[in-house]
Amino acid sequence: MERRRSFPDVLAGGLFVLIGGAFAVGSLGYELGAPLRMGPGAFPLLIGAIVAALGLAIVIKGLIAGEVVSFGPIPWRAVAVIVLALLFFGFTVRGLGFVPTSAVTALLTTLASSRVRPLTAVAVAAGLTVASTLVFVVGLQLRIPLWGPWLGF
Repeated sequence: MERRRSFPDVLAGGLFVLIGGAFAVGSLGYELGAPLRMGPGAFPLLIGAIVAALGLAIVIKGLIAGEVVSFGPIPWRAVAVIVLALLFFGFTVRGLGFVPTSAVTALLTTLASSRVRPLTAVAVAAGLTVASTLVFVVGLQLRIPLWGPWLGF
């Protein structure tokens, strides 16, 4: 009997193990406390251990009873545009402000797909900008200027 291995499951599970392990190791720098009086490091340690355990289970499933799934072609255009959008946001949010930076970032990520029409991309970017402004600036009260000094506001 031939064992089928699922490379996507092994890869995803491995990422979960790495991320969960990093959180667990990072939490050891904080006080863990006691079970009845937990410290600031207890919750990240618990979540990291759970994520790592789930990742390990996914890796084992991928090695034992995986489905043979082939990757299709990698959408390099979408990867490049999304990375560019994230870099744009990180480098310009303080200078341009939250609203214009969010709008451009949302527009770029929406246009990463070749199937999206420009008018639809603008509508999605406007909706995401309004929603993210309401959530992060109004709701969570992040101290990010709506309009930045580069725009003269």
